[in-house]
Amino acid sequence: MNTRTPLIVSLALAVAMAMFALYAASLLPDGAQLPTHWNAAGEVDDTSPALFALLMPTGVVIFLAALFAIIPRIEPLQNQLEASGDLLKAVWYAMLALMVLVQGMIAMPAFGREPSADLVIVGVGVLFIVIGNMLPKSRPGFFVGIRTPWTLTDTDNWIATHRLGGKLFMAAGAAILLTVILPFAPSTRAGIMIGATVAAALLPAIYSWFFWHRSRKEGETGR
Repeated sequence: MNTRTPLIVSLALAVAMAMFALYAASLLPDGAQLPTHWNAAGEVDDTSPALFALLMPTGVVIFLAALFAIIPRIEPLQNQLEASGDLLKAVWYAMLALMVLVQGMIAMPAFGREPSADLVIVGVGVLFIVIGNMLPKSRPGFFVGIRTPWTLTDTDNWIATHRLGGKLFMAAGAAILLTVILPFAPSTRAGIMIGATVAAALLPAIYSWFFWHRSRKEGETGR
């Protein structure tokens, strides 16, 4: 799997984001604080010094570049890696885009605008949809996909679980986007986002066990 292009894009983006962070910080008064954490309802619950806050997404981009570049080199199931390459790259690019949105939201006060978590919530919803679209195309691996003991040891289980997971992640992404479009109360919005995320992550894992259990019973019946 060739990671050269996304790695170059990541490093170029990190440089651009660092320059933007320095510029945005120069527009703010000394000692200014910017939001660095939001609760599930989209409300600011923590702040940090301006330059540190603006550079945080840049640091995440550099970390992601290192992580995604290393994964293909340490994956034990190299024969399956190429089939999951599109998923890995799609998540990589989507995470880069999300970090750009996060930095943009943090920088809003430097340009006289109130920061809104809606921008990042939209990004998270789109990220889930991208993941959901790519999951069914992946194949067993220790670093990419829904990794349970039952999916890792049975390709049929992996395929079936990831088909379900793909649908659930796309549905979760759509639900998250709806929390921005529709006028939900903050507590309702938080509940929908948390519930959708937990369901998309947990239900496929449970299904993989049921698939394994059913396959084992069918195997015993056929003897």
